[in-house]
Amino acid sequence: MRFAHVGVAARDAAALVDRFGRLFDAPVAHEETVDGMRVTFLALDDGSHLELLEPTDDGPIADFLDREGPGIHHVALATEDLPAALDRARGLGIDLVDEEPRPGARGHEVAFLHPRSTGGVLVEFVDPGG
Repeated sequence: MRFAHVGVAARDAAALVDRFGRLFDAPVAHEETVDGMRVTFLALDDGSHLELLEPTDDGPIADFLDREGPGIHHVALATEDLPAALDRARGLGIDLVDEEPRPGARGHEVAFLHPRSTGGVLVEFVDPGG
């Protein structure tokens, strides 16, 4: 696995796109609206991304912002074999948010691990080829 991105929840992602884009010299690589949120990926030099998440409707990001406020939402690791990564996590006793891969941003397959099993960190597995 390799580091893919960190997801940051924000009430005004456009302001962060501008700030982080200039601060990190990170151009917008992709934008879309999916699952009740506006998602913007900023490209970093090493091929990883900052993912900025702004709610457009009720849903997980709106709930997160109401509960926790703005900030880091999740850390994503890329894998070429998402089912095997989930099987490994299950075998280690990790609680899964997603028992099976599901569609995510950019047309990728994703699955999340529950933070109660990962030191309080929401971990996303993402298959960039999925």
